[in-house]
Amino acid sequence: MSVRLGVVMDPIDAISFKKDSTLAMLWAAQDRGWELWYMRQEDLFLHDGPRARMQPLKVFRDASRFHELGPAADHPLGGLDVILMRKDPPFDNEYLYSTHVLEAAENEGVLVVNRPHSLRDCNEKLFATQFPQCCPPLLVSRSAERLRAFQKEHRDVVFKPLDAMGGTLVFRVREGDPNLSVILETLTGHGTTTIMAQRYIPEIVDGDKRILMIDGEPVPYALARIPAVGETRGNLAAGGSGEARPLTERDRWICSQVGPALRERGLLFVGLDVIGDYLTEINVTSPTCIREIDKAFGTDIGGQLMDCIAARLGR
Repeated sequence: MSVRLGVVMDPIDAISFKKDSTLAMLWAAQDRGWELWYMRQEDLFLHDGPRARMQPLKVFRDASRFHELGPAADHPLGGLDVILMRKDPPFDNEYLYSTHVLEAAENEGVLVVNRPHSLRDCNEKLFATQFPQCCPPLLVSRSAERLRAFQKEHRDVVFKPLDAMGGTLVFRVREGDPNLSVILETLTGHGTTTIMAQRYIPEIVDGDKRILMIDGEPVPYALARIPAVGETRGNLAAGGSGEARPLTERDRWICSQVGPALRERGLLFVGLDVIGDYLTEINVTSPTCIREIDKAFGTDIGGQLMDCIAARLGR
């Protein structure tokens, strides 16, 4: 019997054919003869159980016509075998509510990737702090006094919100920066919002590495996202360039520290962010960089993930 795979994602018409990781996953699933069903976050609802407005989906390796959607209709989520939750952050209340609908589907036997309860528990910035042996010096607080003291101690620091992506609202502050007060006021909302401070890691000039993990095991290559000239952030969305590289011994050690916790929490597809020797974030919502690594090294990361899903389903 064919696997019925649903995907919750941003509008498919707006994704990048060249770079989108969800598209790589969908190609891999369709190559296996699996049925594909498309949903957006607003299509999820509860009415006599978890349901969604779904459309049958076909995908193609053709930039001029890479997807085809069938007619929309309401269906029970319990009729699917697996759901990929690939909606991009921010992790706002609507995202939170979606995880509850998906958890109801999980309770009916659907495999949800990644597990909804873990999506709620594992904030992408804060989850990394559970592995202090891997992290740079950091502080999580909304107190301007504490944040100022951290910056004074470490002199060169990065401040960032806990709920953004793509390098949004990430500030580097060095000793004597006259903008410190306004940066802290902006990020903390005058002390009403908790943020993270990390000691600046100079090795960012060599790239912010994205390491992809499948069921707690690393893909043997990472994508180093190298900042543009004059930029601190390596995020591709912030203008960084990507360079695929084999994992280092330190990278593999970090993966070994984090991997068991990912398996325990049902986080089948995760992206670790590593700068120099340090783990900085653990991306659990919609990790990217599949396409760039596949292109550089001939890997089939989407296929590896589908193999993992098939094993979980006993197919």
